[in-house]
Amino acid sequence: MPEGNVFKYGDHIDTDVIIPARYLNTPSPDNLRQHCMEDLDPDFTGRVRSGDLVVAGWNFGCGSSREHAPLALRYAGVSCVIAASFARIFYRNAINIGLPILECPEAAMALQNGDRVQVVFDTGEIRNLTTGAVYQAEAFPSFIQDMIACGGRLAYLKSRQKEAH
Repeated sequence: MPEGNVFKYGDHIDTDVIIPARYLNTPSPDNLRQHCMEDLDPDFTGRVRSGDLVVAGWNFGCGSSREHAPLALRYAGVSCVIAASFARIFYRNAINIGLPILECPEAAMALQNGDRVQVVFDTGEIRNLTTGAVYQAEAFPSFIQDMIACGGRLAYLKSRQKEAH
């Protein structure tokens, strides 16, 4: 059950804002972490702490199909992204690399920078611990929750293969 502070952004945050293309030549975890969100929020990596959440408006993760964007967020310590909506390819890439995401327009609009938030993935409940408000996102099916818990699709498939043998 992740709990952390909110870093809030607007609509149409594209993958080049999440991790600028100029840093993709050396896609090490540390390089991606250091440059995550730097063109939009230069102090992001200095302020974000493990467990914090990114909250955004409509069409988060639009742009290119690079999986580096959700990886950069995960490497920076982001425990979950809550948005009004996600670009389809970002949505898929996030699940594939094990970054939890929730689509909830009501929460995305109401949550504010610095709010303390707790997320219950089993139910899709988003609790604003600062204001006491509770929002409801649709929970992922259990197999997708398992995939995210394993750290992504590849790790999930490997664990399933071990169980089969």
